[in-house]
Amino acid sequence: MTHDLTLPSGAPVAEGLAERALRDPHRPRFHFTSPGGWLNDPNGLSHWDGVYHLFYQYNPLAAAHHRIHWGHATSTDLVHWSDEPVALVPGADGPDRDGCWSGVLVDDGGVPTLVYSGRHGERELPCVARGSADLRYWTKDQANPVITAPPQGVDITAFRDHCVWREGSGEDAVWRQLVGSGIRGVGGTAFLYESDDLRTWRYVGPLLTGDASQNRGELDWTGTMWECVDLFRLGKDEEADSTDVLVFSAWDEGTTHHPLYWTGRYSGDTFTPTALHRLDYGGRYFYAPQSTCDEHGRRIMFGWLQEGRTDEANAQAGWCGVMSLPRVVTLGADGSLHQAPAPELTLLRRERVEVAPGPLTGPYTRLHPVRGDQLDIETTLRLAPGATARLVVRETPDGAERTVVEVSRTHDGAGGTLRLHREASSLDPTVDAEPRYGELPLDDDGLLDLRVLVDHSALEIFANGRPLTARIYPTRPDEAVGVGIGADGDVTLERFDAWQMTSAFAEGPRPLWP
Repeated sequence: MTHDLTLPSGAPVAEGLAERALRDPHRPRFHFTSPGGWLNDPNGLSHWDGVYHLFYQYNPLAAAHHRIHWGHATSTDLVHWSDEPVALVPGADGPDRDGCWSGVLVDDGGVPTLVYSGRHGERELPCVARGSADLRYWTKDQANPVITAPPQGVDITAFRDHCVWREGSGEDAVWRQLVGSGIRGVGGTAFLYESDDLRTWRYVGPLLTGDASQNRGELDWTGTMWECVDLFRLGKDEEADSTDVLVFSAWDEGTTHHPLYWTGRYSGDTFTPTALHRLDYGGRYFYAPQSTCDEHGRRIMFGWLQEGRTDEANAQAGWCGVMSLPRVVTLGADGSLHQAPAPELTLLRRERVEVAPGPLTGPYTRLHPVRGDQLDIETTLRLAPGATARLVVRETPDGAERTVVEVSRTHDGAGGTLRLHREASSLDPTVDAEPRYGELPLDDDGLLDLRVLVDHSALEIFANGRPLTARIYPTRPDEAVGVGIGADGDVTLERFDAWQMTSAFAEGPRPLWP
């Protein structure tokens, strides 16, 4: 029998969510998940006084996107996370009565300050909250919302999510803010604002606007609205040695599509793009990313891994939504982003299995010593022109369920392709099984560094710095633990190492309201 409890917000919470979540065989163990209920966008990502803070969109009442709170977790190593008190709760009235939506954390003269979207009905407007020194307790500003309406005279598709930074120095320093939006009939955009105090904002204009009439239906379509815009610089501050990056998630009429990014130059009040790129080949399975520069000078990024099963399945499981593993983002030699799992994740590695190097002589070989549903696999392959290699994970003994990571090199040797085949990942016809794919950079030697992290239903693949994220739901999860490898054409296995990964959380259910 289910009883109703009451949270400090005055809202009831269904007892048993955390317990049901813990029992679900598809729930990851070393990716961050909420204690139960709903999780989506990473928010307020920061490294403050040696502690990583990950806030996130959270509904502790049900595994559904409704009346969103801000969950909060902390870590000293990017691997093991502790649940903190819920940071923001929708108000009984006021501009965030229907939810505290996505935003960021900034340092306002030593005072931690959140800038977030308060939702009231169909309106989302920027709000501010000031935090305690330990970032555990937050007080909303009485002046909220600090921007009372979208820009006048512009027909927008939506208006929410924030990127805020301090620009300039001394008396000339100002706060600047991007708000994700879209101009109806034109395309997605990021509106630029400026402020002296984070409370009074002056509208500057669109930083950059996309063209929604171009490439509709393609994997790089920029959508009619840009969610979760994120602007940062990679490389040295000098113009000749740095690249500016504008990340956004393409949205259209309530549908989340995929994350993209522009490389180019931010100067003055505009962003001049040089190229548009796909951020993750998994599309919506790595959505609404947010990044921060940590105290080691690294650009750390998290994204939201959406579910690929039905709403009914999520409700039955008692939880929904996974946070990606932390990624270190750098600038690649070709001017695009290179992404890799944070090296701290090796702290979770346990038993190591090594496979002897050599030519891959057959279409498929089961690697019997390697098996599991919590794995970290690193391999280096050498592909001749026209060759293809396949890594199989989460395979049942009879092969009825299996997930295939495929890498291939073009016949002219000039490049390659990464593909994820999920057609046989699950015998459940209701789960998403569409293939995912994208281009791979390969050098003249055809060398490919491939890393695959398997965590129950969460799958993150990195191939020469290009990521592909997805979800898989085997119907026989206890048996779907096999791993294998095979090839067509001339492929050499230069190395293959696999580790069992331990859980990042203590045993037992976690409190929904720490």
